[in-house]
Amino acid sequence: MSACKAKCRLFFCMPVLCIWFAACLFRALSLPVCQHKTSDVASQNKLKIPAKNEKIVFERKGYRVNNMLITLVLAAGEGKRMKSKHAKVIHRICGKPIIKWVCDAAERAGITSTVVVVGHQAGEVKECLGDKYQYVTQEKQLGTGHAVMQAEKLLNGLCEESNGKGLVFVLYGDTPLVSSDTIKSVVEFHKSNGFDATVVTAVLEDPTGYGRIIRDSEGNVLRIVEHVDATLEERSIKEINSGMYCFCIKDLLSALGELDNKNDQGEFYLTDTIEILLKNGARVGAYTVGNPQEILGINDRVQLHLVSRIIGKRINENHMREGVTIIEPDSVFIDEGVKIGMDTVIYPGTIIEGRSEIGEDCIIGPGSRIISSVIGNKVEVQNSVIIESIIGDKTKVGPFAYIRPGNRVGNDVRIGDFVELKNSSIGDKTKISHLSYVGDAIVGRNTNIGCGAITVNYNGKVKSRTIIGNNAFIGCNVNLIAPVEVKDNSYIAAGSTITSDVPEYSLAIARERQVIKEEWVKKRGMEREEKAGE
Repeated sequence: MSACKAKCRLFFCMPVLCIWFAACLFRALSLPVCQHKTSDVASQNKLKIPAKNEKIVFERKGYRVNNMLITLVLAAGEGKRMKSKHAKVIHRICGKPIIKWVCDAAERAGITSTVVVVGHQAGEVKECLGDKYQYVTQEKQLGTGHAVMQAEKLLNGLCEESNGKGLVFVLYGDTPLVSSDTIKSVVEFHKSNGFDATVVTAVLEDPTGYGRIIRDSEGNVLRIVEHVDATLEERSIKEINSGMYCFCIKDLLSALGELDNKNDQGEFYLTDTIEILLKNGARVGAYTVGNPQEILGINDRVQLHLVSRIIGKRINENHMREGVTIIEPDSVFIDEGVKIGMDTVIYPGTIIEGRSEIGEDCIIGPGSRIISSVIGNKVEVQNSVIIESIIGDKTKVGPFAYIRPGNRVGNDVRIGDFVELKNSSIGDKTKISHLSYVGDAIVGRNTNIGCGAITVNYNGKVKSRTIIGNNAFIGCNVNLIAPVEVKDNSYIAAGSTITSDVPEYSLAIARERQVIKEEWVKKRGMEREEKAGE
């Protein structure tokens, strides 16, 4: 009987439980997504951002949004203000093309597919970036919206492939300061709040000339008002549109279908897609970057310089935090990707470029330039140029040495003032102290090459190799006419011109015998006398 009563109670309670569960679910779904107020712009990026390792999958309009995401980089503009024969976006900052900074930031943010819209000097841009990216061409530059339209076919394909769930992040090829952290945060913000589009914004002390972001009480974007159209109250708003966006591809394609060029310039503006989406009832969010420098674009050489200084400062500070001393950071220029060991000191006026690697406990500079070279530990380089060469540990270079491409210099070597090396191998403990040229040569260990010695490697048609063995001594003002070999433990007398191989343990002398003609000066009347008044 008791079991029967229990079943009856459960039977009558079930409808009540169902009603209670439905009420809770309705209440949860009715809660607003945005809980912040517009008075605190800094808090507007704190909308339901997931934990760092949380998988970002959520419900929006009845379907699940997956992680399919591409970057669309706009790089078709002519860049007239740059006044250059080359495409604006391939100009370099700290050794890297402007556009590559943008593409690399997207890749570090985890976006593995990037499409670049090219136009003006498209071939030059493609050559710069290589075949790692997809390209679409904007034959005529008719605005940012028109640029995105050129990718419609590709976007449609992705939309179908993702069942309408894909996202596209629109970036600009001339904004190299945008960071991977910001891109990643914007995508997370967009997804976790279920926006159809997200505008990347910044807060500027002087927002003159920029479009202002108008939000509702929940922080959603109501509209973007251009400066010239804004009221005095709207102009007091300091949050501006960066021109970067994260779109749900399906919604972007819909807005592009309604985009027109009914404006004074006759161009299609991507900003207008936001107005179209809002008019159609879409939800548009705005993510405010923490550092407004990230939205800075480059239009001329002055802005190129300013952005280069910002990036260069970041690079130098990163090295200093890793244990490198930079005596005067404002006068030191280090490319992105250069590696420098701890306790190395960089003196003013030094430039380190390309894929250079510098070891620990080195002294570099002042006034030195190192390009795509590997420098060992405890090396000193003073007022010298080193290009595409390898320098061993404890070696001293300079002052005023010129190390051309293709050299491999050993450990504990001395390359002194006004020495030029080219495509040569120099053994450990060898000394080339001053005023010498060594080209296309193999020089052994513990050899001394005197002042003014030259390897004569070029006959006007072909270049030949000189080989100098271990423990050899090459006197001052010696010419070694290649191809020639000086064996181990040999000596060459000063002033000699050597055209034949020199055997081991030999002394080679190749110069005229000295002749003295007594009283020759008087007989010829060649005395030199001081002139009056001098």
